[in-house]
Amino acid sequence: MSKIVVNNPIVDINGDEMARVLWNKIKEELIFPFIDLNLLTFDLSIENRDRTNDEITIESAKSIKTNKVGVKCATITPDDKRVKEFNLKKKYPSPNGTIRNILNGTIFREPIIVKKIPKIVGHWNQPVVIARHAFGDIYRSKEVFTGNGGKLKMLYEHKNGIKEEIDIYDFKSDGVGLAYFNTFDSIKDFAYSCFNFSIKRNFPLFLSTKNTILQKYDESFKEIFDVLYEKEFKKEFEKKNLLYQHRLIDDMVACLMKWSGGFVWACKNYDGDVMSDLVAQGFGSLGLMSSILQSPDGEIVETEAAHGTITSHFRQHQNGKETSTNPVASIFAWSKALKHRAILDSNNQLEEFSINLEKFCLETLNKGYMTKDLALMCGPDQKWITTNEFFDIIVSRIKN
Repeated sequence: MSKIVVNNPIVDINGDEMARVLWNKIKEELIFPFIDLNLLTFDLSIENRDRTNDEITIESAKSIKTNKVGVKCATITPDDKRVKEFNLKKKYPSPNGTIRNILNGTIFREPIIVKKIPKIVGHWNQPVVIARHAFGDIYRSKEVFTGNGGKLKMLYEHKNGIKEEIDIYDFKSDGVGLAYFNTFDSIKDFAYSCFNFSIKRNFPLFLSTKNTILQKYDESFKEIFDVLYEKEFKKEFEKKNLLYQHRLIDDMVACLMKWSGGFVWACKNYDGDVMSDLVAQGFGSLGLMSSILQSPDGEIVETEAAHGTITSHFRQHQNGKETSTNPVASIFAWSKALKHRAILDSNNQLEEFSINLEKFCLETLNKGYMTKDLALMCGPDQKWITTNEFFDIIVSRIKN
């Protein structure tokens, strides 16, 4: 078969450990033999980030911003143990966070549903897509220990010098305090991303907050979404027969458990962090979860697998042992990046290839050819295959 020609590049961000081994295998066996593609490759291994003082991460994000499509391998975010292991100059921040801030994007996590693999929540028949507003909130908060008899206050000083001071609590015993923030620009960009993604995915959109309690902070999320919907997205949603609705988060959690899926759930930062893992487990496995970072206008997309670098399997690989490592989420990262490139370029052949790549993976899994982690979820009688055997099956399907 002749190769599919792709005229515009994709930014390829390589990573660490076993995820990197899978990444290279995907390119060599599933991409390059079938697609004539220019990859702009950035090595975000922990060693190279240390060597470049993390400048390589910034360069990769800027390249995605220019070329509009990126695909990222899992990377190590070093803790103290990793700093010592790799003899790093310092504890570098999460590459995902750096890239996310430069692209000004929203993370959309969607389960990869395999019929043969049992779901913890059995009636979830369609995906639940979690949209996480990954800015501010508790992840950029400031904390303080308070003493017996102390007063906690919040002070805001306007540019014109006017000060607004609010009493928080008069402590009668030792305690703690917390402050966090957000910006209207960031919330508005989050709303744009969610509305555009919902239209693209053809799913209804729900925003959850606790605005009855946080009547300024959470209410701002609700108001910004409501205004943007009425001004710019209502006609398109009605045309596609899609629903947009705000719900209290406790009500939304109850609906999540009752409904069968098939919607986008826009969550504040911490809520999205927690609920994306809950949804992943409810559908079966974090190893079957895709992750898309999308810009507010929907034009720029970076895809990745939601799992980590799979250190334990990498140790086996280093010792020359064959592993049964699940490559599905990484393959879907590539398929979704290829699909976005295809849509931007109006490349029907490439879009068909990306759709078929996902289809072949799902068909293979549903026939019972799966890696050990997935086989164990199906029960003791389910046989499993190695990673190499799984790739051989997919390559054979593409060729035939």
